[in-house]
Amino acid sequence: MNPDDKFLFLDAMEEKHNDDVHWQPSRNTRTPQRIDTLQLDNVLTTGFLDLVPLGTPLEFKRDGLQTGVLDKLRLGKYSQQASLTLLRQPVEQCRQQLFAFIRQAHKDGLRNVLIVHGKGKADNSHANVIRSYLARWLTEFDYVQAFCSALPHHGGSGACYVALKKSEQAKQENWERHAKRSR
Repeated sequence: MNPDDKFLFLDAMEEKHNDDVHWQPSRNTRTPQRIDTLQLDNVLTTGFLDLVPLGTPLEFKRDGLQTGVLDKLRLGKYSQQASLTLLRQPVEQCRQQLFAFIRQAHKDGLRNVLIVHGKGKADNSHANVIRSYLARWLTEFDYVQAFCSALPHHGGSGACYVALKKSEQAKQENWERHAKRSR
């Protein structure tokens, strides 16, 4: 089947194909076929925004999180289990995609993801507006533990690493695994 036929077929079947979300297969996670952003109650805020200056790296750590976790995140020591690309997309579309992506990643038990937002040449560039919103939005998720700018080979200042809390299921599995060892 040639590529044009594939897209015609997908359109005919009303299947939305999203090349902006990439999931890395893992032994404990399933790969979603697609993320339906229309059926989610998105709580991420919009409106007035303080732009983060381009020279300021993105960085956030929840209270109680060990500094070593942020240090390892900053050094790229955690493997990225999924990625989301928000390049050249409207703010509202970025908001919807981020909300769906982070919720699905947490639901699937992922711990570390990469978000590519792009680089701007001026503080008021579109890429920096998305970057600034991203800095706000990620803090609005209770299960985002930390985030920071990525290393150059993952996008540098145009991307960020995000560390997510363990899901309740992962906590239970971890507890059971350690309980078996101590017997």
